[in-house]
Amino acid sequence: MKLKLILSAAVLCLATMPFAQDSLAVKPEAKPADVVMANPADSAFSKVYVSIEGGEMYPFGDLQDAVENAFYGGVGLRYSYWDDFDGFVHFNYAYVKVRAEGIPFPGVHQFVGRLGLDWHWKQLRPLAVGAGFTCNWTRADSDDDVDYYSGRGGMLLDNETEFGWFARVNMPFLYFKDFTAGLNVLWEELWTLPERSNMLTVGFYIERRVW
Repeated sequence: MKLKLILSAAVLCLATMPFAQDSLAVKPEAKPADVVMANPADSAFSKVYVSIEGGEMYPFGDLQDAVENAFYGGVGLRYSYWDDFDGFVHFNYAYVKVRAEGIPFPGVHQFVGRLGLDWHWKQLRPLAVGAGFTCNWTRADSDDDVDYYSGRGGMLLDNETEFGWFARVNMPFLYFKDFTAGLNVLWEELWTLPERSNMLTVGFYIERRVW
């Protein structure tokens, strides 16, 4: 009788010990969906894309009387940053023809650099909205045989650099393997004085995922 009581106590003791429970329990494996990104470093640059883009720029306000619509071309880099946010960098070039009379040169070389963030709102996917800062560098299309400084607008020969902001809508509409085609619509304002300069840019792009 004593032996039976001792064996029963031993079995009960083993069954209630922590190591016994751990050894018999089957733990579920962690799933990728259960992993929560705690900071930007978890997703930053996990996806990178390169692109080429071309389209047309439409001046507004005082610019409508100064320059004509112009075609542009450029390259871009887009990267994942944090959850539904992507960072991007763009570089564009355009040759802008002068409309106003009395300007002693035919056009302006314009180089534009932009840095911004896109937000992929779940209710509007795949459309994304974004904003950022822009740097606009221009130089007149000059001829060394002409005296530009005696007329209106000659100061552009010394180069002009302006900063500003922009907002855009990114609308991808075609996917093929690692390639995406889409449309960018961008509103830009330069902080020129005494009047602000505004431009609408509409262009198509082809983007390729690098990783």
